[in-house]
Amino acid sequence: MFKKILIANRGEIAVRVIRACHEMGISAVAVYSDVDRASLHVRKADEAYPIGAAAASESYLNIQKILDVASRSGADAIHPGYGFLSENAKFARACSEAGVKFIGPTAATMEAMGSKTRARQAMERAGVAFVPGTSRGLESFEQAEQVASRIGYPVMLKAAAGGGGKGMRLVHAPGELKSALDGARSEAERSFGDSEVYIEKAIINPRHIEMQLLADEHGNTVYLGERECSLQRRHQKVIEEAPSPIVDADMRKKMGEVAVRVAQAAGYTNAGTVEFLVDEEKSFYFLEMNTRLQVEHPVTELITGLDLVHLQIRIAAGEVLPFTQGEILIRGHAIECRIYAEDPDNNYFPSPGKITLLLAPSGPGIRRDSGMYEGWSVPMDYDPLLAKLIGYGTTRDQAIGRLTRALNEYFVGGIKTNISLFRRILSDPDFRTAKLDTGFLDRMLTRKTPATPSDSRAVEVAVIAAGIFAVLGSSSAGAGERPLTSESTVGKQNVASNWKITAHKEAMR
Repeated sequence: MFKKILIANRGEIAVRVIRACHEMGISAVAVYSDVDRASLHVRKADEAYPIGAAAASESYLNIQKILDVASRSGADAIHPGYGFLSENAKFARACSEAGVKFIGPTAATMEAMGSKTRARQAMERAGVAFVPGTSRGLESFEQAEQVASRIGYPVMLKAAAGGGGKGMRLVHAPGELKSALDGARSEAERSFGDSEVYIEKAIINPRHIEMQLLADEHGNTVYLGERECSLQRRHQKVIEEAPSPIVDADMRKKMGEVAVRVAQAAGYTNAGTVEFLVDEEKSFYFLEMNTRLQVEHPVTELITGLDLVHLQIRIAAGEVLPFTQGEILIRGHAIECRIYAEDPDNNYFPSPGKITLLLAPSGPGIRRDSGMYEGWSVPMDYDPLLAKLIGYGTTRDQAIGRLTRALNEYFVGGIKTNISLFRRILSDPDFRTAKLDTGFLDRMLTRKTPATPSDSRAVEVAVIAAGIFAVLGSSSAGAGERPLTSESTVGKQNVASNWKITAHKEAMR
């Protein structure tokens, strides 16, 4: 087993990996940019080393600086988290050449599956069904016209090296194709340094469902069940849940077996995810493979009882998977919300700044993976993901209820967050009945809903008041006065406590 692991990342995922290392008796090494000197992952690590300026290209994407720290610190392995260098074949190869174990798949596998077109070619050879379209980049507009005419509109243009919705365009009619192709190529070049774009049939109202895999270095591959990832904004996942409300045991087995074939065709090892599009008839098509740990891995951990980061580390250390496919059991339901520093009332504009007050939820069935703390300043240089809030229950309804309660307990002062968006989603009738597809969130956001206190400044005022009373209540309560009690629950809509009524009146003036 490794003695020391360097985490080549930041934020909540770096904290998550550091905790796993400590649970396994492994020393954790953090790296940080100039603006991350006071970040939580730096505080949690056993050792921390500066690696450069705020710009990711000068710090978290600088391979040589990270390898230099690995050498100086004596780390014998590197965990890349997600994002940054996690799917960079050059980095995986450089780690191997430096004698440091990369906790993830091989560079050759990344190269095979990292390009969507190469991945489609591999699936073509393996006989895996994928969305109709090209398995190679488009060479000309004329070729795009011919393919679109053959498979039928609407079509989707996608960057071969893409991710996160970059270099992606939905085309409804022939007259839109030329400008969409030019735009997709241009954005792909800017985002990935690769202008290759391919075309595929746009599936109407699809669900986005992914299958979690684990593969050791001894030829054993298993699937750990699926995640429903259909709630997306601009092709970015917002809420994920496991298991999917529409997947039964038979469909899970079929999808899982296809996902294992995909991994084995690529010679895959460690943790990975195969993503599928599912149409209204529940037919599923290979979309892509993510060769890393996913942001949403906690929901799989909760329904299987497995620790994916522990298993990643053990696989990288050469251990055999400690279970077979038949020993993996799925229990209960888990739903994850991605908490971002962004303003839902201002077109989701990033909201960096100092966290002046933090009231974190807890209680039965609640997990919070976080990279923030009260007094910390959120930088504007990186992805605005602050934390992940996960609700778990024996049923989907119980998970929704627990997560709703936890969101009403959650408050981050000093900056804007998207917490209010999740309250709205979880109360939506279509979400509660699992009528989901990738267009759900866009439709929901276009519907006007009546304003409630939770959508107004009243709750912010009330929560701040609660924080003040929690600190000062006992010392300032005179004869005949009652200090704040746990009955005055922060953010709870049906509790008409005096401070909340007063705060609401003040906010309405």
